Amino acid sequence: MKTKASKQQIEDMAAEIFELGSLSTLARTRARTGGDAMQLTETEFLALDSLVKQGPLSVGQIQKRVGVLPAQMSRIIRSLETKGDKPFVECSINPQDRRKIDVVLTDAGRASYEAYKTARLALTMQILADLGPEDRDEFIRILRTIRMHIANRLKIKQLQNSP
Repeated sequence: MKTKASKQQIEDMAAEIFELGSLSTLARTRARTGGDAMQLTETEFLALDSLVKQGPLSVGQIQKRVGVLPAQMSRIIRSLETKGDKPFVECSINPQDRRKIDVVLTDAGRASYEAYKTARLALTMQILADLGPEDRDEFIRILRTIRMHIANRLKIKQLQNSP
């Protein structure tokens, strides 16, 4: 049974997480006017992330993981095929089920994924560097617990077992 105080704490924590998300979105939007690394959209990054973590997937598997409508997924895949000088993904008809399209990450896609991830992490790392060692240890412990609970609710095994 939750007391009023613990309910208020939970509401306060949720509000702080919401504010962090808002500031993070603002930072990404401002950074998007910068270098090529930030030219991926969030959903394009999530599609590449799925391929990095799970290898070749069908369009339908990526669509379910990213959580977009089929028409949106088609646009995302087309964009990843034509973005940049070289395609970020390559598509082919699945030999076992010709109704499915298999998607494979290319070297250019992996490089773009890594550049985007590095750019996204840079600001966060600068901010976290201001925390003391004990605060960092406690913060990472709490974040891992929260990530595990989210992954369990979403039934995503990859996130549950990540370091």
